[in-house]
Amino acid sequence: MQPVTIAERLAHISAAKQKLGTRIPWLADTMENDLKHAFGDRNNSEFVISPEGKVLIARAWSDPEALRSDLEKLVGKAETLTKVSDLDRPEAIVDSAHTKVATGIVPRLERPAGSEALVVKALPSAKDLPLYLKLRAEAPKSLGRDGGGTMHLSFSLDPIHRTHWNNLAPAMRYSVSSSGDTTVTPSSGEAAKVTAADADRDPRDFLVEVDLGESRDPLRISVSFFACDDDDKWCNAITQEFEISWEVDRDAGRIQNRSKGGKGKGGSGRGMKGNATRRMPDPDQLMQRIDRNGDGLIQKDEARGPISERFAEMDADDSGTLSHEELIAWFEKRGR
Repeated sequence: MQPVTIAERLAHISAAKQKLGTRIPWLADTMENDLKHAFGDRNNSEFVISPEGKVLIARAWSDPEALRSDLEKLVGKAETLTKVSDLDRPEAIVDSAHTKVATGIVPRLERPAGSEALVVKALPSAKDLPLYLKLRAEAPKSLGRDGGGTMHLSFSLDPIHRTHWNNLAPAMRYSVSSSGDTTVTPSSGEAAKVTAADADRDPRDFLVEVDLGESRDPLRISVSFFACDDDDKWCNAITQEFEISWEVDRDAGRIQNRSKGGKGKGGSGRGMKGNATRRMPDPDQLMQRIDRNGDGLIQKDEARGPISERFAEMDADDSGTLSHEELIAWFEKRGR
């Protein structure tokens, strides 16, 4: 869940420190993610920095064994390796009010193949309320290039604010307004009524068809819903607004495979390791091994093996390079 204010980002850190019991300092990036961008925009990169601020080790993908080897060369071997069971740390704090709310009861929708996260801006609330709801919008690259296609909208209540859907009240509704000749179908929608529980925390998903026409102006989305505090202190009707821009959000993280939903935490479907007969190769590891110049793309002369043989098929946007998202889309298309 992406924080949209520095207060939310610091609250996420506070919750993580409490849950993990860590005593090391944490660093919070700016809301513009300046540090992440300066360090190469990798999702799970790893750096060893000297006390003087010099980058000694830079790794595109975190590797614990390689890191230990690096540290042994720099500062020497540890006489005793500490195990998690050796740590004197508090038990993970369980938020009983939050965890008692039902999950896994609302089916999820499949994203369009090759989807990437778009830039979403949460607009300030008229009542200056916390931004309880978060919107994630995803669409294939071809939508912006060809001017139309399917977009996936996912509305989720941010657990940092400890709220849930009130299923005894009217269901969540959204409406889309656009400028120019852009059309969105349907331009409004309502989540299915949930009868399996009086309250839940599952996302609400929608698929819409977009025809951009000649316009590339942002879409504006208004969402109305009823949210309740996990401690049952309040239950209010809330309206939030968002803007969706037609550019890829490089800070949104990788798009994960997910269960098709409706079966709880242990549900079946793609993305559940134990149910797959064929495992999809890890795009992150492939990118790390093949991307020799570290630009986050696989150039044609860098590709080898099956990727080299299928390069033209995998290069969905005919750019002459393979992105992380194109790797994911290709392997998902072929199935596990």
